[in-house]
Amino acid sequence: MYQWDFSIVWDYRYLLASGVLYTLVFSLLTIVGGLIYGLAAAFSRLSKNAIISIPFTALTELFRCTPLIVSLIWFYYALPALVGVEISASLAAFIALVLYGGAFYGEIIRGGILSVDEGQAEAARALGMRKKAVMFRIVLPQALKKMVPPLVNQSILQLKNTSLISVLSLPDLIYQSTLITHETYRPLEMYTAVAVIYFAILFPMTLLARRLELGTGKGVVA
Repeated sequence: MYQWDFSIVWDYRYLLASGVLYTLVFSLLTIVGGLIYGLAAAFSRLSKNAIISIPFTALTELFRCTPLIVSLIWFYYALPALVGVEISASLAAFIALVLYGGAFYGEIIRGGILSVDEGQAEAARALGMRKKAVMFRIVLPQALKKMVPPLVNQSILQLKNTSLISVLSLPDLIYQSTLITHETYRPLEMYTAVAVIYFAILFPMTLLARRLELGTGKGVVA
């Protein structure tokens, strides 16, 4: 019968803590980057100018229909060969996660904007408001209430997706736990601990997302 020994989790606590910190910081950076890119993609796809909308539409569909791990490997191994410039693993992972997450963020933002009754924008323009003022003062405040819950959910997925950067040997939680497992030959204890750590980080975020969804359903974002 297998004898569990979770003392190794405590013995390697500093290495695990460094992995958690790297995961959280990297996730935060890619979430912010993804939101910025997603905002640009959303407005570009809403543009009536095909020169602006078509490239972003193509990029969005490409990343939405491609596994993230393929993007990670492509940006790290294929892109440097194409451009002739060496790219670090962290930069390759950052670009892949920003574009991948941004594709989904962009669709959430675009869907939120389109969900606002067009009649309100038309009425505002009829009163003499400029197009930008209509968007930022009339449309976006209403769309934001509908966008926040799915944006939080997508951010949760983005944090979970960060676990894939270990394939590029970046020192996230999964990579550090793999190193510990190779040294201690205790995969059950180590990956159980990793699962508990991810749960402790993500469960509060899922509760927040659920609360926001309920608040949106009542017309108020909690």
